[in-house]
Order: sequence, then C-alpha cells, then structure tokens
Amino acid sequence: MPQITVQGERWFPSEKSFAEDMPHLWGDWYCDSEVGKLHTVLLRRPGAEIDIVNQDNYTQFRWKSPMQTDRARRQQDVLAQLYREHGVQVHYVENMRPDRPNALYLRDLIVMTPEGAIVCRPGIEARRGEERYVAEQLAKLGVPILKTINGDGYFDGACAMWVDRQTVIIGTGARANKSGAAQVEAELRNIGVTDFIHFEIPYGHAHIDGLLNICDKKKAVLFPWQVPYDVVKPLLDRDFTIIEATNLAEVKESFCTNFVALEPGKVLMPAGNPETKAKMEDAGVTVIEVEMDEIMKGWGAIHCMTVFLRRDPIGSS
Repeated sequence: MPQITVQGERWFPSEKSFAEDMPHLWGDWYCDSEVGKLHTVLLRRPGAEIDIVNQDNYTQFRWKSPMQTDRARRQQDVLAQLYREHGVQVHYVENMRPDRPNALYLRDLIVMTPEGAIVCRPGIEARRGEERYVAEQLAKLGVPILKTINGDGYFDGACAMWVDRQTVIIGTGARANKSGAAQVEAELRNIGVTDFIHFEIPYGHAHIDGLLNICDKKKAVLFPWQVPYDVVKPLLDRDFTIIEATNLAEVKESFCTNFVALEPGKVLMPAGNPETKAKMEDAGVTVIEVEMDEIMKGWGAIHCMTVFLRRDPIGSS
C-alpha cells in the first residue's frame, strides 16, 4: 500500500468569536447597560485601610471627613444584603494595599463590558495601585481582562457609562485624560460599540455619575446645569425621558444620582433625596432608599461602590 505523507501539523483554528467561547471557557459575565437585570456585582468591603484616615490626613485622600469605620462597614453590609435579597450574587475584592482607603469605591477601577473587564488606572496618586488587587480578584473569579490602561493614560471607571450595546458615554476631566479615554474607546470599538457620547466633566466634579445616571431603559436622571447639551441631545434622539435633578443639595451633598438599578425602573438610591426621589417615582421608577451618609464622607455612594459583573442584555430585560 502506498504510504501517505502528512506534512505539517494540520491544526486549524476555531472560527468561534470570543463572545461565543466566553460562557463555557470563562464564565457568565456581561454588561452593556446601567439597567439590565442585575445578577452579579463586585464590592470591596472597607478593610483596615479605612482605619488610617483621621483628622490630620483625610484631605490627602480627598475625603470630606474621617468615617466612623464600623458604621461605614455596616452601611455597605446593608447594601450587600439588599443586593442578595434581590437575587444578586455579591463577590468581594479580598486583598488591598493597607494605605488605599478609597478602594471601597470600586467602580473607579473597572469598566465592565460584554466580553470582560477593562482595568483602569486611577487619576489621583492616592489611588494608584488599587487596580492590581482588582485584577487579582477578577482573575480568581475568571473574568476576562481585556485591557489595562497604560502608557500616559489614566481613566476612572466611573468616567464611562453604558447607554445601550452600541452606545457609551465617555468622560474626560480630572480623573480621565484623553489618552486613557482613547484606550477605553478603542477597546470598546473592538467589541462592537459604534457610538460614543463625549462628556467633558466640569471642573470640581470627578465622574459622570455625580451628574447623570440611567434608571430605566429610556429614562435618565441628570443635573441640568452641568450636563452639556451635546450629552443630553443624543439621549433625547434615542427617545429618553430626562428627569431633571434640580435640588442643589441633593445633587452635591446627598448624591441623588449615585444610584444603582436592580432592573429597568427599579433602583437602590441613597437616602435623603426626597425631591429627586419624588420626581423619579412620578416617572414610574421604583426607589428603594439606603442610608449612605457615612460612606459619603469619602465622596462616594452606591454607584461608586458597585461593579456590575453580570447584567442581562438590555434587549432581554
């Protein structure tokens, strides 16, 4: 019999996309909105790192004042329990540098996508290095890391906000420079995002969620005097209802836009915002209040602390 000579290894690549492979190779991770039904979150329960903040040093960490640390932990524990009661699985970043008390505001360290996480590089020196421990936890959980912001770029995760699968708001300002924003945008384009709404975050504000947030499939809450028209107009073009938060104290002091949607039209919101809460309820949104006054001493609240690891695609919510 003639012998057949096989030359080369004859290996052929799989033509499956990364998104097709991800559920069985990595896990069920996905986020393309602020409001798709929430299934899995990542938090950092305040550890010993918040104990270092005192009356002599709190300004170097950009805090309003030191926290009553046990009370701050209890407030976050209540939030975590509310997530669980609504069917949300809660994971924690287990390790952290002992000199990084801002690490509880975990949102700033990750931009979550339909195909995994972009690990951020904080804008302020007092937070640099937190991202290493976030990357460690993502790896433990099996969440793909698509990108780590590098070079001369810096970008806080709360400077990005999903509108829908094709549309993302990208902010630049004190916590996100053009290099960092361009890196995020390039990675999102690589996974199918086509439309970007550019938001120049005003002086004195760190992140988008201090001025704007999405509470339902087509409803957004925003502070009208500092959100640019060029950000609002694309939302109006997509048939969004705009709920104007106009109580200055609620926007600036009790963080009325710093809420998290459990599902379309149902949110967990910091307590102490009666005017904005009433406007949201009038628009058909269910609001569950959560005490956050101790957490707010570090200039953050519910949205700042929460990374969405899995939400239903917005089209199926």
